[in-house]
Amino acid sequence: MRRPCAGRSGSRRNMRICRFASAAGTRVSSTCRPRRRRRSSPPPAGRRDMNTVPVAEIKHMAVHDGPGMRTTVFLKGCPLHCIWCHNPECISAAPELLFRAARCTACRRCEAVCPHRAHRFTLNGHEFRRGLCDGCGACAEVCPAGALTLCGRSAAAGELYDELMEDADFYRISGGGVTLSGGEPLLYPAFCRELFAVLGRAGIHRALDTSAAVPWEAFETVLPETDLLLVDFKHPDSGRHRELTGQDNRLIRENLRRLQAAGVPIEIRIPLVPGCNDAPEELEAAAGFLAELPCVVRVKLLAYHSFARSKYEAVGRPDTMPEVPSPDGDEMEAAAARLRARGLAVLL
Repeated sequence: MRRPCAGRSGSRRNMRICRFASAAGTRVSSTCRPRRRRRSSPPPAGRRDMNTVPVAEIKHMAVHDGPGMRTTVFLKGCPLHCIWCHNPECISAAPELLFRAARCTACRRCEAVCPHRAHRFTLNGHEFRRGLCDGCGACAEVCPAGALTLCGRSAAAGELYDELMEDADFYRISGGGVTLSGGEPLLYPAFCRELFAVLGRAGIHRALDTSAAVPWEAFETVLPETDLLLVDFKHPDSGRHRELTGQDNRLIRENLRRLQAAGVPIEIRIPLVPGCNDAPEELEAAAGFLAELPCVVRVKLLAYHSFARSKYEAVGRPDTMPEVPSPDGDEMEAAAARLRARGLAVLL
């Protein structure tokens, strides 16, 4: 009798174990056999599945979204429209079909199952009529090549807790945890608090990556269950901030000031975009404001790149990413020096 193979979840976890051990210098066997998925331990008492959110992606083994090895959950929906946005599929909160034409093999399965005839094949190839699509995802389920994927599955806190706890060993070994990102996770404060509460009772570190362009009440809901805030600071000037993101920065600055009384450590993240926010006077103005905030433990400079450009086509949005080169090492160091001159700890 054939032994049943391990499920997908067990295989994914086993592959992550191999990658983690390899990165840590631990010797592993040449064959990583998929293990039968162990039944997860009962969740902490009081877990409730009252809130659901649109999930764009869950990234395992993340190392840039807080301390240690982390699992980052990207939620859909954002109040800003940054011209350099690296996650355009997270701007809208609605489910969206991502279409990557280069992967299409013209099997026509999508055409057969779509109830609204959004897909059709002509002499010019696969034509996707996005205006007819209602985001049901039927086509993505039958696409064998990954040309079609549905972004924005609805998930409850309890469901995500079970998946996130599959990586609990990695969190504990590396000092990592879970990060909620997006999009803007604070568009869903009740969900964030519910998920963070059960993770906290399990001893998991919790980080929140936010634009801070939300009402203060959203912060008040989540702060008691948050260990670290990762806050974007895109431009010090309110008018220029509106040009680059669609909103001024008055709410962001006010929230940052009010956060000082909360006692939660803050890592500021500045995307350094040539021609947008990298001028000496812009960096010095940003440093002057941030240096007045005692809860800012460090500033992380993120070099702009345009690797996400293909996402705009996949999600059917106009490409707004600046046509500028990424800042080089010398430019990043010069920017960091201006921030450090105001007493800020800076990471590159």
